[in-house]
Amino acid sequence: MVSKKISELENDDQFETFVLIKQAQKRVAKNGKQFISFIFQDQTGEIPGMYWDASNQAVNDFQAGKVVLLKGKRETYKDSPQVKILSIRLPQGSEPSDPATFVKHAPMTKNEMVEQINQTIFEITNATYNRIVRALITKHSDDFFSFPAAKSNHHNFEGGLAFHTISILRLAHSVVNQYPGINAPLLYAGAILHDLGKTTELSGPVATTYTLAGNLLGHLSIMDAEIAEAADNLGIDQNNVDLILLRHMVLSHHGLLEYGSPERPKLLEAEILHHLDELDATIMMIQTALKKTPKGSFSDKIFGLDNRRFFNPKN
Repeated sequence: MVSKKISELENDDQFETFVLIKQAQKRVAKNGKQFISFIFQDQTGEIPGMYWDASNQAVNDFQAGKVVLLKGKRETYKDSPQVKILSIRLPQGSEPSDPATFVKHAPMTKNEMVEQINQTIFEITNATYNRIVRALITKHSDDFFSFPAAKSNHHNFEGGLAFHTISILRLAHSVVNQYPGINAPLLYAGAILHDLGKTTELSGPVATTYTLAGNLLGHLSIMDAEIAEAADNLGIDQNNVDLILLRHMVLSHHGLLEYGSPERPKLLEAEILHHLDELDATIMMIQTALKKTPKGSFSDKIFGLDNRRFFNPKN
């Protein structure tokens, strides 16, 4: 039995390796017996698996955030990879047990990301936007540069939130250079703040889950409230037009009401931010899937893109 990273597994491979439990949900089968629905993770990827006839001890032992030694077989179920669990146990003695070593990281260092965000803040020449962005980035700095941008789908790795934001800012600079008449400070400020509420919505980079506030409020409303609170603390009138425009950028960036935006974009800059956000997330999801797809084949289904499969050309 070989030891392989998750991304290296091919169908019918039998393997033994240490992995992180990213998700563990206790469920009950039709026969009345409980089982655990897992998602296992390492720095190269993740894979689901079912642990049947799970005892209460297994449910207590194998929880999200724990490292385990997994023996299994890589299979395909409904065109998607999964692992058939042969055995699973907790680490012993000096065996790997630190969850942080199994989490994928952003392709930039924290210092590099801090420098890029700070550089853009200098370009936000509107005093209202600048003061609010500085206040909120300072408040959430540690989490902003370590949290993922999502539980799954896109930029779901340590530092993914800041990296996603930087990617959007790079696109935003290109749009500003291409089209005249865009309010660059508003666009940059909205880009920096649009997902900052995820530092409250999500639990962190290891075994990421939604918090109570995340489930009941969502990151758009969370950040809108924080912008309003920051304005009060800075002595900025709630009727200040610039403040209202900035709040609209955050509240409308999902684009459609059914996707969680209480308002559709009604500013040029808000429409741009929505499309740049969608573009960056979509490209990341497709590229992540194609990295695991042999040339000349179709990828696994991508849940965040209507379960479409994408072709990876040979050239």
